[in-house]
Amino acid sequence: MSLLVPLYVHPAEDPAAWHRLVTHAADTYAVVLNPASGPGRTADPAFAAAAAALRTAGARLLGYVDTDYGARDPARIAADLRRHQEWYGADGCFLDQVTASPHGLPACRRLVRGLRRLGASTVVLNPGVHPAPGYARLADLIVTFEGSWSTYVSAFSRPSWTTRQPPRRFCHLVYGVPRPLVPLAVRTARERGAAVCGPVTGELPNPWAGLTPALTEADR
Repeated sequence: MSLLVPLYVHPAEDPAAWHRLVTHAADTYAVVLNPASGPGRTADPAFAAAAAALRTAGARLLGYVDTDYGARDPARIAADLRRHQEWYGADGCFLDQVTASPHGLPACRRLVRGLRRLGASTVVLNPGVHPAPGYARLADLIVTFEGSWSTYVSAFSRPSWTTRQPPRRFCHLVYGVPRPLVPLAVRTARERGAAVCGPVTGELPNPWAGLTPALTEADR
């Protein structure tokens, strides 16, 4: 099991969290960089330094880019990726608020192809739910669940098409996990066909503001 870590806290605000993330870079699938709901308007030196340390430690870096469920101009999305690449050395992108329906698939396909032409070696889609099966052919990883631990326990369902895909293609991001149950959340994701996860104890509006306790488990 590897971890997708969207550590949406400024390195200057919680340097210890970023340091721990550097020391556990080998346990991560990728780290999502999100200085300002995207790359921001100018490069942030603190994020650049944190990104450099993560790259040196061997972490894969993904720039956060919002697609607004297909409503955002693809040119602006491409510009965000280029800034993430130029300022922070991003290897690819984490596309948030991605459409999940069949009618949105052609536009998403064109978008991903364009981003790969710009050098995105890794593309993660985050619809937060199981999308139409065709999306699985577009991305390296799909976040098929993003929600609370209580919902994950009580209302998660897995469509049959996912059983024909390797678990390494799926990720579950679960927040509000009681700290003692973090190991259970990791095991549950594995049992539900996701080889990548990101359980955190935090709650909305920004559950991933601190370091995921799953990394803390690596100390034990």
